[in-house]
Amino acid sequence: MLVEVAGVAEVLALYETLAADPPPGVTDILPAARTLLLRFGPPARHDTVASAVRAARPATGERDAAAEVTVPVVYDGADLAEVAALTGMSEREVVDAHTGTPWTVAFTGFAPGFGYLVGGHPRLRVPRRRESRVRVPAGSVALAAGYSAVYPGESPGGWQLIGRTGLAVWDLAADPPALLRPGTRVRFTEASGG
Repeated sequence: MLVEVAGVAEVLALYETLAADPPPGVTDILPAARTLLLRFGPPARHDTVASAVRAARPATGERDAAAEVTVPVVYDGADLAEVAALTGMSEREVVDAHTGTPWTVAFTGFAPGFGYLVGGHPRLRVPRRRESRVRVPAGSVALAAGYSAVYPGESPGGWQLIGRTGLAVWDLAADPPALLRPGTRVRFTEASGG
């Protein structure tokens, strides 16, 4: 069942409510930018799951801080100066804005472990690069279209690179493999280079 809502904030609120108390028979809940996909199987029926979703009362206000991850970042990204120019801030102000506000993983996609983080400083809303890079190194910390992300592995990418972290956000040996899962709060901190 695909549930459409107004935006990311509504997705997060409904996701957290349904994940905390899933309707009977629901086996998976997958959030996206404006939708939630609910997978279910027998004995659940479409009408009973739909009724449960309609009856859900998404929480508003402060979220539980239990699932929080700190990501240490060396802010030396190839696009840091460009982001500063686009925002009208200095590079130092970009770093302070990125570390000074909490982020939340709204949904995942693009690649395994790639979390789309929302909620940062509003001045950090920058466009994607005009041309994508063929190779973005694993651990690159980036911004694009109101989101921040940490590239879990080397891949192509068109986001603005502002830094890098050594923290593994995707590890097949871990349970679960993705460190940044929907609803997880993320706090970026500045780390020294090396």
